[in-house]
Amino acid sequence: MEEYFNSLAKYNFWNGNVPQQGFLRTDYLNSIRSYCDNKLVKVIVGQRRTGKSYILRQMANDLITNGVHPNNIFYLNKEYLDFDFVNHYTDLERLIKHYQLTLKPQGKIYLFLDEIQNIAQWERLVNSYSQDFTQSYEVFISGSNSKMLSGELATLLSGRYINFEIFPFSFKEYIGITKQDNNKESFINYMQSGGLPELFVLPNEETKRHYIASVKDTVLLRDVIQRHAIKDPRLLEEIFIYLVNNAANLLSINNVTNYLKSKGRKTTYDTIANYIGYIEDTFLLHKAERFDIKGKDTIAGNVKYYCNDLAYKNYLYAGFGYGIGYQLENLIYLDLRRLGYEVYVGIIPNKEVDFVATKADQKLYIQCVYLLLDEATIKREYASLEAINDNYPKIVVSLDDIIMPINKGIIHLQAWKLHDFLTTTYQHLSLMTVR
Repeated sequence: MEEYFNSLAKYNFWNGNVPQQGFLRTDYLNSIRSYCDNKLVKVIVGQRRTGKSYILRQMANDLITNGVHPNNIFYLNKEYLDFDFVNHYTDLERLIKHYQLTLKPQGKIYLFLDEIQNIAQWERLVNSYSQDFTQSYEVFISGSNSKMLSGELATLLSGRYINFEIFPFSFKEYIGITKQDNNKESFINYMQSGGLPELFVLPNEETKRHYIASVKDTVLLRDVIQRHAIKDPRLLEEIFIYLVNNAANLLSINNVTNYLKSKGRKTTYDTIANYIGYIEDTFLLHKAERFDIKGKDTIAGNVKYYCNDLAYKNYLYAGFGYGIGYQLENLIYLDLRRLGYEVYVGIIPNKEVDFVATKADQKLYIQCVYLLLDEATIKREYASLEAINDNYPKIVVSLDDIIMPINKGIIHLQAWKLHDFLTTTYQHLSLMTVR
């Protein structure tokens, strides 16, 4: 155990060691910090390579900065080869006990357990430590599968955990790390590249393309093919390619099935549905259901899929037709999700609204368009929002160089200013909407 403990020490904050922090993601840290100092398990989820490990280390460092002794921080990342011996929750418990005997931390102990889904029966350990009343623990865990809380832990910890989904860098973070200005040019640069953190330290486009391909392959292999014993890996990838290249279009399982059958693929509706569900579980793609604005309920059937990062499209499948308008829509979807909104495709008779976004008692409607080129375009894009008979904010987002005046209560925003609007102006505006 001593040999294993020495491996653990080099990844922790003990003895003056400060593990690599990366770009500080303050929005996530502020959100997680607001739920600290209690027995709630903090669950960090998201696609591989979106920076979950950095955020856990940043959170640990934040605690130390605010007075927690480094010896009270225990960090383990199951992805590291040094911890191949931690296969079962009992292995992890022995290591934690040895850490306590060796360092003798006083007071609350903070456990940071990274990629915990790779440890068998991990939920038993998390439940035990988070609810221990003889010793004070606070538990932070991360994982790369959206179903990690769908089983026993959700039952054991009913109401005693809080979930944080980590996305690739937002546009706000993109201009922060690249030192660009908040303007149209930098937004288009962001739109045509991607937000996975590792992209920003790679030297050229070819290296970035190979990196994105390796991320995609790793996620599909480790989180889908191995996890679910997929019998036809090539079919899985063909489905992923089809969904990426049809992002922001209304689709059904039948659409995908019929397309693949037209290409000579022998498959079934159920197989396609299962494979798409597995891909969603990895966070590579997100599904937006349709929402009947007048009936105030979701509608079964066609849905839209959005990429977790446009890098998959930009670096892997750039030769397929995919307009700037769809890229813009994808980015707006991701930004709404980052801000904690549930996002739907709005449906009213004979019309569609790109997004209905809800959060607690807040609601807003958003229409995305590349450019408001002429009166006909303006009339078409505003018509869907004009048909909504309530007083929640209605916004048209575009890449235009000029801002249109408010039209029948509908606000026009340039895409690179949407985030600031939603985090500042809208917070005041929402208080004035009629409920």
